[in-house]
Amino acid sequence: MTTRNDLHTNITNQLIAAIEANPGKPVLPWRRSGGLSSLPANITSGKTYNGINILNLWAAAHVRGYELPVWGTYKQWTDAGCQVRRGEKASLVIFYREFESQAEPDDKDDNGKRRVMRGSAVFNANQVDGYTPPPAPPSLGPIARLETADRFTTATGADIRHGGSMAYFQPDTDHIQMPEEGLFTGTETITREQGYYAVLVHELVHWSGAKRRLHRDMTGRFGSKSYAAEELVAEIGAAFLCCELGITQDVRPDHAQYLATWLQLLKSDPRAIFTAAARASEAATYLRNLAGAA
Repeated sequence: MTTRNDLHTNITNQLIAAIEANPGKPVLPWRRSGGLSSLPANITSGKTYNGINILNLWAAAHVRGYELPVWGTYKQWTDAGCQVRRGEKASLVIFYREFESQAEPDDKDDNGKRRVMRGSAVFNANQVDGYTPPPAPPSLGPIARLETADRFTTATGADIRHGGSMAYFQPDTDHIQMPEEGLFTGTETITREQGYYAVLVHELVHWSGAKRRLHRDMTGRFGSKSYAAEELVAEIGAAFLCCELGITQDVRPDHAQYLATWLQLLKSDPRAIFTAAARASEAATYLRNLAGAA
């Protein structure tokens, strides 16, 4: 007989295997204002940022409430005919420049190429005047309800609100903010409806960690990396609950892609995913018990 602990262990192992096999890039199942990409993009090149820059800009957007995924340096915004508002605080991105150097004569693998890291200050589209985002995509209308998932999420008693194009848990008001249902499009691996509930249970795991509930403080274990650790908990917890609620029957590439991005910040700690998985299992059990008692 397979217990929930066995299920959670199996899912965690599948996630690790999927990350190692093909981490890919994360794709969110809804459309953001100002463009279809959920990844931060540069105003001049139109290209999305990579690696640690995704994390930095996602975190900045979350903390400061930026809705638009478009970024650029002060000069790039000026060249685009826009003006960064006085007093706005920049966010940091890093990039590498390659240069030729003399190879070490005793190192046969040294080709003389060196890389140096540089930093650049960028501003979000919400920090400038004169930028006109692309028109909002048309609403696809309300999603169909998935009975089991809908009953579960409602029974938790969480304050769930809809509006805008961001998903987050707001601790000071103790509410979950979800994008408008009409923005959900799904991905190559999940339907609109599955995508909606997958995002909602992700935010419910965040909600479970509030002080008045599980009081999940990750700073003691992860310090400055606690934001990334909490995201790991939420996404692993969402993977657990998605399987348990029948939203999906297997670990989706979406989960692995999202987790891989956050794991870049935690790869110095090989036990991080297991610690996060333990907290995720605790959160899933808490939410399940809460919903069962309703």
